[in-house]
Amino acid sequence: MTQVTPPGWYPDPGQKPEGPRTERWWDGSVWTEQTRAAETGAAPGPPAYAPAAPGAHPQAYGYPQTSQPPGQFGHPGYPGYPAYPEPKPRRGLKIAIAAGVAVVVLGGIVGGVYALTSGDGDGKSDRADSSSSPSADPGLPQAPGDGPGGSGGSGGTGGAGGESGAPQAPGSGGGFAADLVNGVSVPVLDGWTGGTTKGGNAGVTTGPYACPGDTKQQCVRGGAFSASAEALKLKATGAKAAAEEDISKNAQESYGGAIYGKITSHKELASEAVTVAGQKGYLVRWQVVTAKGDDGYVESLVFPAPADPKSLVVVRFGIDVNDKAPDVTSMDKITKGIKKSAIAEGGGNGQNV
Repeated sequence: MTQVTPPGWYPDPGQKPEGPRTERWWDGSVWTEQTRAAETGAAPGPPAYAPAAPGAHPQAYGYPQTSQPPGQFGHPGYPGYPAYPEPKPRRGLKIAIAAGVAVVVLGGIVGGVYALTSGDGDGKSDRADSSSSPSADPGLPQAPGDGPGGSGGSGGTGGAGGESGAPQAPGSGGGFAADLVNGVSVPVLDGWTGGTTKGGNAGVTTGPYACPGDTKQQCVRGGAFSASAEALKLKATGAKAAAEEDISKNAQESYGGAIYGKITSHKELASEAVTVAGQKGYLVRWQVVTAKGDDGYVESLVFPAPADPKSLVVVRFGIDVNDKAPDVTSMDKITKGIKKSAIAEGGGNGQNV
C-alpha cells in the first residue's frame, strides 16, 4: 500500500535561489498558490521521496520512464512537485517542458499520449513502459492523473529532451496547475487532471487509455503543457513569430514518428492574436492528418511571461480527432482561463490563492 503526503506547509518547490526562503501549501493532492515566509531556524532539506499514486499503474500525462525516479514511493518528509502518471504513445503530440537547463520530455499523442523521457538534457528520449510504474519527477508527490492527448506532449508522442518525469496530481476538474517558472496558472477543466512538473512547469490532461500502437503504453485524448520559449530552443523573440516557429515542431513531436506514422498533411485552422493573462499573445492551430491512428489538433500558444515580459511562455496543446476526445474548444477555454500567479515571484502570506 502506498502512502499519501498529508496537507501542510512544505519548502516551496518554486523557491528562487536568490530570494528569501518560502513555504508552499500542499493540499494533499496538488500544490496550491498559497505561500508564506519559511520559518526561521530550519533550512530546507533535500527533496524527499514522493509518494506514489494509488494503484499499481496510475495513468497520467507526462513521460514514461525507463526506470523509476527516486522518491516515487514512500512517505516523503515533505512533498515535491506533484507528478503526473505517465501517459504513453498513441498518436500525436510530443511536448517539451523545461525549467532552466532541464527539459521535461512529455510524450503525448493526440488520441493517446505517448510518454518519452530523458534526464540527460541531450534531447534524446527513452521510451518507458507506463505500465511498469507511474511516471513521476524525483521528489514529486504523485497521484493518479491523465496524460495529454496524443503521444508525445500535449497530446502527442514525444518531447524535447531534458528533465525526466511529468507532473501528476489526483483529482479531476477544478483548480489550476501551477507553472512555477513562468508565473502563470493553467486551469484544470472538468474531467481533466493537472499538476506541476519537477522542472516547475504546468500540465493538464484528460482521457487516459491504452495506446493503439502499443497497448502496454498509456495514452490520453487531450493535453496542454507549458514551457519557456528558451527551453524549447525557439529563436523568435516575439509571440507571433515564436508561435509560427513552434507549431510545426509541436505537430511533428506530437503526431510524427515511426510508431504512429508520419504526418501526411495539415490544415491551418487559426492564426490570430489573443490576450492571455493580461499579455498580448498569439496562437497558431493546425489539424494534422497522420498515416495511422487518429488525426489530431495541435496548437502553439505564446505570450510574454507576466512576471518577466522579456521571457516568452509557450503552451502546447494536443487533442485527438476522436469522439472520445474533448472538443477542440477546450483549447480556447484553457487559454481564457490562464492567469498570472505569484508563484514565480516568491513570498506571500499563505492566505491568498
